[in-house]
Parts: sequence; structure tokens; C-alpha cells
Amino acid sequence: MIDRLSRVPASARWTIAALIVVIALIAAIWPRDSGSSADGLGSGNPAASAGPIPGATASVSNDDLVAARDRAALAPCPTGTAPAPAASVLKGVTAPCLGGPGTVDLGSATAGTPVLINFWAPWCLPCRKELPSIADFARVAGDRVQVLAVQAREGSENPVLALGLLSEIDVHLPSVVDTQSRIAAALGAPRAYPVSILVRADGTVAKVLPDVFADTQAVTDSVNRYLGTSL
Repeated sequence: MIDRLSRVPASARWTIAALIVVIALIAAIWPRDSGSSADGLGSGNPAASAGPIPGATASVSNDDLVAARDRAALAPCPTGTAPAPAASVLKGVTAPCLGGPGTVDLGSATAGTPVLINFWAPWCLPCRKELPSIADFARVAGDRVQVLAVQAREGSENPVLALGLLSEIDVHLPSVVDTQSRIAAALGAPRAYPVSILVRADGTVAKVLPDVFADTQAVTDSVNRYLGTSL
């Protein structure tokens, strides 16, 4: 056996050794238990998500969640003022609000206004870079285009981590949590982050954009192009 290994090129032996180390690390951090918290958050299935950051499946107390929400100071989640349009792909889809207690009826909450829906995850470095541009666009758009951030199912087991990221990067967008991937399924969003979905006022999908926006102008240009706005 030793003789056979000695005939393997040194570069290949190093590659094999590195692969063994990576497999061992993955086994060490792979989530085994799911935490729980108030408001229906923390109910994601860790077997379906990779639990890619330490603490993703840690148990979250209600006090921890309230304190994290206070620090993040997110804008209130949207509330519906009209029934969901018949064509709306979000009709009947609900999700927990990240910034406060309660759930959001997304079909109703997005009715009648074009919407930019941005999916992100707390472990996603491109999301960290892009979210400030999404927030800047929300200020530019005002009430002409609604902006809604969606924390993806991956990492949703611990909402305190997500709130901590938003606090750190000073982003206060209204946000919901896609604990069961129902929003992603309704919109046809790929499991790649970040991804933005542009939704028309009638609730139909105008464009899926699995891209990282470099700046606010790039967001504005895409919204104008696919939603027909003039921002």
C-alpha cells in the first residue's frame, strides 16, 4: 500500500489530503438540530438548507429576537390595502415579517404597485455588497416602486443572524422570511443569492435577475427597462 502511494505524484497527494480536510470540516459544521423562535421564524428545515454559517440553527429566545429587531429598526412590513389581483403569482402566499411580529399576505401587500423583490441570505457576501444599493434604490423610487427584501430559506433558522447583518450594513428595508420557500417557488426564483425579481402591478413576473447589482444606477436601469418606469 505504501509503495503504491509513493508512486502517486506529490501534487495529487496534496489534493487528496486537502479534500479529506474539507470533507471533515463540512461534517463538523453540518446542522443537526433546528432551533425555534417566536412569530413562526426559526422554522426552516436545516436538512434542506446547508447551515453554512456557525449558529444558523441555534435556538433563539423571544427576548433575543425582540432585541435584535430593535437594533435593526427595519421599516414595517407592507400591509395589504386591496385584494390580490387574479393574475398575481403571490396570491395566497404568506410569510413571517422579519422586523416585527406577524405575517404578511404578499398577494395583497404587493397589489397595485410594481415591486422589486430581493432575495438574500445572511451568509452571502455578494448580498452584503448589494443590499445597500437596493436600499438606496428604494429611497429613489419612493412610492412609485415598492421594494421588499426576502431572507431566503437557507439561514432562516436563526433570524437574529439576519437582523444582525442588516444592522451591521445599515440597511432597513422591509423584510420577510421565506421559511418554506413558498415565495421563491411562486416567483420562480433560483436558489442562488442574491436574486431580484421584478413584479408588475398586476402581480405577474416581469423579470428574474440572478445578478449582483454594482450600484444604485444599475438597479434603476433594470427596473426602468423591465417594469417600464421612468425613475
